[in-house]
Amino acid sequence: MTHTLSIRVYYEDTDLAGIVYYANYLKFIERGRSEWIAALGVDQMALRRDQGVVFAVRRVVADYLKPAHFGEVLTVTSRLTAVSGARFEMAQQVRRGDAVLFAADVTCVCIGASGAAARIPAEIRQRLAQDLG
Repeated sequence: MTHTLSIRVYYEDTDLAGIVYYANYLKFIERGRSEWIAALGVDQMALRRDQGVVFAVRRVVADYLKPAHFGEVLTVTSRLTAVSGARFEMAQQVRRGDAVLFAADVTCVCIGASGAAARIPAEIRQRLAQDLG
């Protein structure tokens, strides 16, 4: 299932030309992932507090296709593409209407307090797997 999040480009998101600064697309897709996982009913703060694990980005492969500008309303789409014992993968895009401005394949891993990989708790892995269908 694809999750969508609407965001507005603020002045602080842009460079001197009024174009979204490249690193801010990573912030936009982070917000998309955070809202997606919250929509699945996963409380990441409780996950850290109660089970001692968090999700971290391990890898991003990104394509910057077209610029976004100050004042525009964009849509971040997030779609789960794979899940395994300790990681999940997503395809994310930032769009202006039908135009894809930015696309990324993101790998997230579950890590414990020591920073080492940890298994995604079974209940959470089940919720993620249901979103694949």
